[in-house]
Amino acid sequence: MSTTSSTFVAADGDGYERLMGRWSRLLALPFLDFVGTADGDRILDVGCGTGHLTFAVARRTGAGEMRGVDIALPYIEHARRHNEDARIVFEVGDACSLPYPAQSFDRVLSLLVLHFVPEPGKAIAEMRRVARPGAVVGAAVWDARGGWVSNRMFFDTAAMLDPEAGARRARNYTRPLTRPGELARAWRDAGFKGVEETTLAIRMEFASFADYWAPFEGKDGPGVEYVATLDADARSRLREAVEAAYLDGEADGARSYAALAWAVKGTAPA
Repeated sequence: MSTTSSTFVAADGDGYERLMGRWSRLLALPFLDFVGTADGDRILDVGCGTGHLTFAVARRTGAGEMRGVDIALPYIEHARRHNEDARIVFEVGDACSLPYPAQSFDRVLSLLVLHFVPEPGKAIAEMRRVARPGAVVGAAVWDARGGWVSNRMFFDTAAMLDPEAGARRARNYTRPLTRPGELARAWRDAGFKGVEETTLAIRMEFASFADYWAPFEGKDGPGVEYVATLDADARSRLREAVEAAYLDGEADGARSYAALAWAVKGTAPA
């Protein structure tokens, strides 16, 4: 992980799947409905993670070539192991310095990435640089403050127990581009034409509290980054408090939480 180009703690592809991959797989579908696809496109997935957006494009369209690029080698290795489509190439690369010539792609997309880039304007400028004139360029990020219930349950509970968790919660809910209108404004500032912003919705389905909690015992993401700072007693108290919030006075079992993301699209100018 580059500390200059990403603030996301990335260590293990399987861990990312438990934390986020299963949800990016779902979110990719309404995102592609919004940004569109076309047969023959050369498509770039910026910050591809374990590859679910790229795989969704491959299932949906006769794209000519698809490239997925991510700064985290473990995620690229995971995506490569699961790739059976000769049109897809996964590569390690920095969103703020993409390893492609100018005007190389017909569609440049990014799902759940830009809010973890400290200087997202650099990544957006790179997305524009590699887009051909008239190419669709689109992105989506979580509405972390107002629309991500399962994540708020963890950080809101942690913040009641520990002031440091409150500070981390504030950082997580004020990440770049996550407030209403910020994505569209960034796209207009970058010079894209016909900019549109919308909200995407999925539901996060958990089989049990153990299913919900498992990612926080892994190695990936902001929640794990916080949990790793706790001693055994504090970690146990946090787990018990979050479990109480998950159960809501009922027996353990399946829970379903709404999750919203902001999405934007525009076309690259000539």
